[in-house]
Amino acid sequence: MRVLIVEDEELLADTIAAGLREQSLAVDVVYDGEAALERTSYVDYDVVVLDRDLPAVHGDDVCRELAGRRAGVRILMLTAAGDVDERVTGLSLGADDYLPKPFVFAELVARVRALGRRSTPPLPPVLSKAGVTLDPHRRAVTRDGRPVELTRKEFAVLEELLRADGGVVSAEQLLDRAWDENIDPFSNIVRVAMTTLRRKLGSPPVIETVTGAGYRL
Repeated sequence: MRVLIVEDEELLADTIAAGLREQSLAVDVVYDGEAALERTSYVDYDVVVLDRDLPAVHGDDVCRELAGRRAGVRILMLTAAGDVDERVTGLSLGADDYLPKPFVFAELVARVRALGRRSTPPLPPVLSKAGVTLDPHRRAVTRDGRPVELTRKEFAVLEELLRADGGVVSAEQLLDRAWDENIDPFSNIVRVAMTTLRRKLGSPPVIETVTGAGYRL
């Protein structure tokens, strides 16, 4: 899942981003509404966590613009005002959910994940293919019943391969879905992660390299 945080309180924005990355989500951060509109014009996000009280371009205008594009992105609006009228107004602008500040981080994570599930076709709770089983909720992977310990990025890469259900996933797609914007697109980080992932999954190999196209499981 790829998430954009739009929050002008930089410390809060960076804290939210760090926490979501700990949940194996790919997270980008911008600090104003203008940057949010620019970023969402060329990056497909599953969820945008949007502060309502933004400078320059107000959060209401960002929400209205994103909702009008009908691009499938889900919007979680944040605001210091938590009364019913404020929530109704935010939802009427096109927000999918509303969370008043201050909030409990666990609730924000739960709401982001719920919105992410709504932005894509439903997936089975446990993904399985070729003897590899991945449980997203328990953060658990097994190979033929044997537990496999993976890093967050390895877990995210394997999840994308399983989601493809035998289809080819390009290195660019893996960078886009499992890493964030700070990664160098010309690095060999996908190849390195794939090598380690293959070693941890063991024999016989289940991840195939499709020359010039990407990888499939």
